[in-house]
Amino acid sequence: MNKNYYKLFEEQTEEALNSEVKKKLLLHVCCAPCSSHVLELLSNIFDITVYFYNPNITDNVEYVKRYEELKRFVGSADFTEAVKLEKGEYEPEVFYEMAKGREDLPEKGARCYDCYYIRMKRAAEYAVENGFDYFTTSLSISPFKNAGWINEIGESLVKDLPRLKFLYSDFKKKNGYKRSIELSKEYNLYRQDYCGCEFSKRVSSSETEN
Repeated sequence: MNKNYYKLFEEQTEEALNSEVKKKLLLHVCCAPCSSHVLELLSNIFDITVYFYNPNITDNVEYVKRYEELKRFVGSADFTEAVKLEKGEYEPEVFYEMAKGREDLPEKGARCYDCYYIRMKRAAEYAVENGFDYFTTSLSISPFKNAGWINEIGESLVKDLPRLKFLYSDFKKKNGYKRSIELSKEYNLYRQDYCGCEFSKRVSSSETEN
């Protein structure tokens, strides 16, 4: 039976709102635009730390560019005043080891699933190491990302962790993706035209040329 992840999200956020102490949430993000609506939605509910860890990004220049744009946004949005930001190491070798032999697989396939996994796994590890109550990722804001996979991965990562909960998400729901575009325009955010890895960049370049 398919789960209604947005309904589960609403139940979890209601529970968090009713807590006497504000719950700590580690939010993995891939870029400023994808974080925008998610932070707007969650900043009054949780004590949020944004965690930028994306070994799939094509090169260090792009990694730093996306991080600095995220840092600028977190420092300027009126709803992110209390949000903290942590920068993970740039570890492209982790991504390429996972992708070895699967370079020619199409986008939205097994390589992408495992790309979600390695980023979310590191976020979960960081959350456990630093005493967070919840962790989640902004990845489901994108209409090009499989929210079912993202939530399945999150469930599996906390299955044997009594302390940490995964915050279910399908942030594109209720016009979430549309709102992220509006906020990107409002804050003049850098919106890249590919997911992050060289394989998605090739697809994007090919589609542009055609």
